[in-house]
Amino acid sequence: MKEFDLVVIGGGPAGYTGAIRASQLGMKVACVEMRKTLGGTCLNVGCIPSKALLNFSEKYEEVRKHFADIGIKTKATLDLKKMMQKKNTVVGDLCKGIESLFAKNKITKFIGTGTIIDSNTVMVSNGKKNEKIKAKNILIGTGSSIVEIPNVKIDEKTIVSSTGALSLNKVPKEMIVIGGGYIGLELGSVWMRLGAKVTVVEYADKIVPAMDNEISKSFMKILEKQGMKFMLSTKVLSAKNKSGKVSLEICGVGDEKTSRLSADVVLVAVGRKAHTDKLGLDKVGITSDEYGRVEINDYFQTNITNIYAVGDVVKGPMLAHKAEEEAVAAAEIMAGQAGHVNYNLIPGVVYTWPEVASVGATEEELKKTGVNYKVGKFPFLGLCNRFPCQ
Repeated sequence: MKEFDLVVIGGGPAGYTGAIRASQLGMKVACVEMRKTLGGTCLNVGCIPSKALLNFSEKYEEVRKHFADIGIKTKATLDLKKMMQKKNTVVGDLCKGIESLFAKNKITKFIGTGTIIDSNTVMVSNGKKNEKIKAKNILIGTGSSIVEIPNVKIDEKTIVSSTGALSLNKVPKEMIVIGGGYIGLELGSVWMRLGAKVTVVEYADKIVPAMDNEISKSFMKILEKQGMKFMLSTKVLSAKNKSGKVSLEICGVGDEKTSRLSADVVLVAVGRKAHTDKLGLDKVGITSDEYGRVEINDYFQTNITNIYAVGDVVKGPMLAHKAEEEAVAAAEIMAGQAGHVNYNLIPGVVYTWPEVASVGATEEELKKTGVNYKVGKFPFLGLCNRFPCQ
């Protein structure tokens, strides 16, 4: 049986960052990843492909809508297949980059599902064989998976998750986005720029519910000006494929009266949940909360002290850079150093146009906790438009 100082379960931002840092600190490290490629959701079907499409679609919109205003006359036509190929190239190149970092840092990669057998043993299963590996320490960094809603079955064709929305083979005439958070607004913006009519259905009474109220209201007005439509305080009851379209049954929150919306494609973007179901937590006695997140102390240790957890599987915002910070800190703590994460300094960004970013507590949170504060405002008037002509 192969033995390691650290076995990391998960090859996403939490996993690969923790593995690399641990190796730099002198540990013999293995990383177990269920995909053939490293990078996790973020690199393969999340942050990176979405940012690529956001960039490409913004360029397309600039050419189509704004170049003529500054004297550049051209006719833009969309080759969606080529755009998707470029997106895949970007993802592939970055995946290769992580592979080279693993090789450079002498990290052993196992492809398969990692299950914790006991406090020092991980079983790697890939459908062909099972292999046990030994570890002095184990780091859980398995990330998160999409949240589905009752009576809305995702088929990744007409009713899609963020994964399907990153790989549509044609621009829908109409798209409904269920969920007005980061993911829904970013991907809704991509397809709106490429020609779709986009309607966002949000259960809360504002978009990006965790954001400062004033920013949220201003943000929505800007998106409405761009053509995005919103239905707030609205609940989705069911979805049916009908005559080549998806028909949604909806009602107002607290209202029994129902109505219907239809579109070519429906994107379900109502959040993500900790991906822990195949880890075997119950069998080894690792405790988790009511949301399935692994419970940890201030040193990222579970109730089994040589098993650590970081990233989307623990409490806090599900952000790649938060996961990376935690993974580095956990590796340093294992090595006897003073690893630490300042959660007040972790930013959140929506990569629409304009981009919207925040860091620290919102005004509403400060009011709730009774903290005295001062409000300062500065208008970014010079950054409001991409071109002076707009």
